[in-house]
Amino acid sequence: MAKLSNDELLDVFKEMTLLELSAFVKQFEETFEVTAAAPVAVAGPAGPGAAAAEVEEQDEFDVVLESAGDKKIQVIKVVREVVSGLGLKEAKELVESAPKAILEKIAKDAAEAAKEKLEAAGAKVTVK
Repeated sequence: MAKLSNDELLDVFKEMTLLELSAFVKQFEETFEVTAAAPVAVAGPAGPGAAAAEVEEQDEFDVVLESAGDKKIQVIKVVREVVSGLGLKEAKELVESAPKAILEKIAKDAAEAAKEKLEAAGAKVTVK
């Protein structure tokens, strides 16, 4: 097998859907026994006021499709609109596999907008 350059690998990743890329990352982590998570610095013992400082406002949200409801076709159309790069088949599989996260680690306003669109189409959605 020919060795791919970094640019060639990036081109391949650009052509993948979000679901395909997520599955690849999971398989990569399992194969090489690593995680793609950023390392977290360990802090020493803190004073009494530190507990309040550690509770930060969440800035990344996941949009989870709980069920498609009665209007499955409408929900599939909205999922294709909300999740970029999804074909009809992938969107249908995603909707049928509910409950499932359809958008991960996005900004609050984007999560709320996606939730509104999906609920308007008849889906049951939660933002975590």
